[in-house]
Amino acid sequence: MGRSASLKGRARYWFDTTLARGTSALVGWLALACLALVLPASVVLVWTDPDAPASRSGRLAAVWRLTGETLRLGGATGPLLRVLLSVLLALVALVYVSTLVGLITTGLTERLTALRRGRSTVIEQGHSVVLGWSEQVFTVVGELVAANANQRYGAVAVLADRNKTTMEEALSSKVGATGRTRLICRSGPPTDPALLALTLPGAAGAVLVLPHDDPSEDPEVVKTLLALRSALGEQDGPPVVAAVRDHRYRLAATLAAGTRGIVLESDAITARLIVQSARRPGLSLVYRDLLDFAGDEFYLICDPALAGRSFGDTLLAYATSSVVGLLRDGRPLLNPPPQALIGPGDQLIVITRDDDTERLSDCSALVDESVMAPCRPAGARPERVLVLGWNRRASLIVDQLGRYAVHGSVIAVVADRQEVTADQVRVAGAAFAPRLTVTFRPGDITRPETLRCLEIDSYDSVVVLGPDTAPGQRPDEADNRTLVTLLVLHLLEQETGRELPVVTEMTDDRNRTLAPVSPGADVIISGKLIGLLMAQISQNRHLAAVFEELFSLTGSQVHLRPAASYILPGREASFATVVAAARRRGECAIGYRRHDRATAVPDHGVRINPDKDERRRWTDRDEVVVIARE
Repeated sequence: MGRSASLKGRARYWFDTTLARGTSALVGWLALACLALVLPASVVLVWTDPDAPASRSGRLAAVWRLTGETLRLGGATGPLLRVLLSVLLALVALVYVSTLVGLITTGLTERLTALRRGRSTVIEQGHSVVLGWSEQVFTVVGELVAANANQRYGAVAVLADRNKTTMEEALSSKVGATGRTRLICRSGPPTDPALLALTLPGAAGAVLVLPHDDPSEDPEVVKTLLALRSALGEQDGPPVVAAVRDHRYRLAATLAAGTRGIVLESDAITARLIVQSARRPGLSLVYRDLLDFAGDEFYLICDPALAGRSFGDTLLAYATSSVVGLLRDGRPLLNPPPQALIGPGDQLIVITRDDDTERLSDCSALVDESVMAPCRPAGARPERVLVLGWNRRASLIVDQLGRYAVHGSVIAVVADRQEVTADQVRVAGAAFAPRLTVTFRPGDITRPETLRCLEIDSYDSVVVLGPDTAPGQRPDEADNRTLVTLLVLHLLEQETGRELPVVTEMTDDRNRTLAPVSPGADVIISGKLIGLLMAQISQNRHLAAVFEELFSLTGSQVHLRPAASYILPGREASFATVVAAARRRGECAIGYRRHDRATAVPDHGVRINPDKDERRRWTDRDEVVVIARE
């Protein structure tokens, strides 16, 4: 038994060693295996053939011919030299055909691989080019598709260092049907000018450079902008919209983008919207409606008939559009004084359904001054804000809250010591002492006992911040702790009987539906917000300055104010009356938010740009959306 196993092992070792010698050994073994199968089968076929030659030599010749034809070895019979030459010619033909097939197969494979990688040049004109791949890509592409919905044809080209098929499948899954818009994916690093040229950026209508998920990769955005400048050369290229996360790279990105570029700072914009929503609950719903192309959005119009009229007159000059400002010498003026005159070169900034829906129509006859509430300016009061958690945007949030805080305001921070220290929190709010007090309490915000000790119902608003994404961690994993914290807050709401005004920051929009908050609560999806902004600005670069002012703490901003400040509670009035009442206060009314039993998804009671002739009975719980100074 041992000797048998030894012989078997030796034979296997000899066979493995033979195969290791290379291609020649493989060919030899293949030839022997084929002969071992073909030769016996040929002998059986010849010897069982009733028409086979009677002599043994004739039968052997028939076996040879059958074997040669099967293995494509000629099969000629006769003198030995003739047989050898026949085999030689057959082998030459076999090598030639095999080599030709191999070359053709290799060429086709390389071509198909290149096509799968997306290495052919785009031949579109006026298309949108998206460079990079991050959480914003689905929002940006989806909004660009929506923007092209009323166009005859559109195209969006995406260049990223990912597999072409993978990108197409992901976009198809998240964006869905693209309608008249053609979606083109090209594979390769957008920092390479040669590969960037595949998207034909010089003929594009706009180029969008997405921020990376990791703030430490902002230099890649700068490098992409430099590559774009190299690909475009000195020609007047399309407008470029880019975004960075860290403010330290915004200047470099702006210099790399040149005069054609607009660079957004993701973290700063997110922090501003969180602060505005904390002060005015429900504001994120208004911005969501204003920023996506599915509803009403900002447009610029030029109507010579309005030249010489006051800005206040234009507020009631459009039945289905809301006038909010002027564009003068390329600079937007939001909510200018009502007596400001419109110059011949000025453009109106309006909120309307589409770029062709504004129609002049005098709505002054719809105004009923008898139901207008008297103007009573509201005084500022101290604020109490609770911040649960800490991340890289938290110091920006404290700074934004502190700039215009009234004396006696308080910001209480509760976070894990691994995220922030007491000294870091103190430094963040030191510039605003003594009118603002910033406190820090270490603790696990996912534990009920931590939040029960805070007298949480004494705060005007609660801000829940998710942790920064760790290296190698999926972006949506940062939302896990946020969801647990929201569950605890929901428990405290049930115990206290008070609905807390919570502003939640999340990373993944899919987690919004999982959040245990009221349907109309403020949930800020930072990536989606920046994606919406980039898509809007790519369609009209002048909107960059409009949004810059709206998100700033100075100038005119979007506000939600009690409807009782404009219309007497319980009275019925048209929206034109609300617009006229807001005009008296030096404000531009653009919509309202109702608070009644009919309030439900998807609008959560928010109505932007209603028709001027829309009438309703206004309650003291309703709010009016206005653009006004603080």
